Amino acid sequence: MVIKRYLLDDVIRHLQKKEISLIVGPRQAGKTTLMKAVEAHLKKKGRDTLFLSLDFERDQPFFRSQGSLIERAKLEFGKNRGYVFIDEIQRKENAGLFLKGLYDMALPYKFIVSGSGSMELKEKIHESLLGRKRLFELNTLSLREFINYRTGYRYEGKLSSFFQIDRQRAMTLFMEYMNFGGYPRVVLEETLEEKRAIIDEIFRTYIEKDISFLLRVEKVDAFRDMFRVLASQVGSMLNLNSLAETIGVSVQTIKNYLSYAEKTFTIKRVTPFFRNVRKEIRKTQVVYFYDIGLRNYSIGRFGQYNSTSDMGFLFQNLIFLLLRECPETKGASIRYWRTKDRAEVDFVLDIAGSTIPVKSKCSEIKSPAITRSLNSFIKKYKPEEAWVINLNLTTEIRTENTPVRFRPFYELLE
Repeated sequence: MVIKRYLLDDVIRHLQKKEISLIVGPRQAGKTTLMKAVEAHLKKKGRDTLFLSLDFERDQPFFRSQGSLIERAKLEFGKNRGYVFIDEIQRKENAGLFLKGLYDMALPYKFIVSGSGSMELKEKIHESLLGRKRLFELNTLSLREFINYRTGYRYEGKLSSFFQIDRQRAMTLFMEYMNFGGYPRVVLEETLEEKRAIIDEIFRTYIEKDISFLLRVEKVDAFRDMFRVLASQVGSMLNLNSLAETIGVSVQTIKNYLSYAEKTFTIKRVTPFFRNVRKEIRKTQVVYFYDIGLRNYSIGRFGQYNSTSDMGFLFQNLIFLLLRECPETKGASIRYWRTKDRAEVDFVLDIAGSTIPVKSKCSEIKSPAITRSLNSFIKKYKPEEAWVINLNLTTEIRTENTPVRFRPFYELLE
């Protein structure tokens, strides 16, 4: 059974646009598979396609110049319209200028391009293709994609009901995802030994290729150490000086490494929400991981979580991912709130001008209660509503005339 990627429909809708469809994301998240699915869709409609990859030695001669690629496309399509797929574009030197030149020639070809995260993709390509591309970010499987796949898509569109009615099975799948994450190859393996072997390969390949080779990071061990420290401090505020001292590098090096990790789609930095510069944290960042399994592996906890009791910050990481993916909150600005006297709210959403504070709580709640910190935020900013994302409870109470909605995490899967 094929794993459905919900980004596929967005890419297919963009095929009619002249812009380059640029698919980016972490290594081995499934970009090539997605490209193949788009190609299959076009072939089914009788469209002409050409699939080239810089990973294949046989295709590399066609990327020596723009003319070489055009001649290859003409051989395939003649003067007809065609769809040219280019995989692993980050391997092409000056890839941005290469694609810009192709686009500006007004050829009768639509280009669908993919590449893993690197400085070349995240900066030079974006600068060169300003106004000439639409970016599609494909990450590892979301919890929604994972559970729908593992249940054979029987509950697609009604996962909230699945969690309520068949809770034991649903929570078993939830724990599997919280242990192993969403890399497709990891999901497809059946045994812990096989899953561990795959995630080890993914981690080593990421360090050796994206970090060492593509980004030319010399102190690979220092980067790896930083990665592990970040993984152990998910959801906590970053202290750059302390981190630099722990790793044994300069603060500037840490800043560079954080930028590399973010631009290769392994971490995401979250900045603080503040209005009072004297009493609220306004500069320090918090880090979350795009893939929970990779985070777990880097600190030796891959497959080691047996209950939700010690998953507080890991659950918080999941809620961050769900808030980014959920149609209800997708596109919202996500920040966090801390005061200098240690009041805190995990997330503050800005949705169409409305501010929603969000507290995550990895526990079965029997009766609703509002933390002092959340109440402090509500009293200060008077948001239209507030959320407490938890494992089971659905209810609503009010404080300071603000409705506080207690919502199970699985409501964010729809």
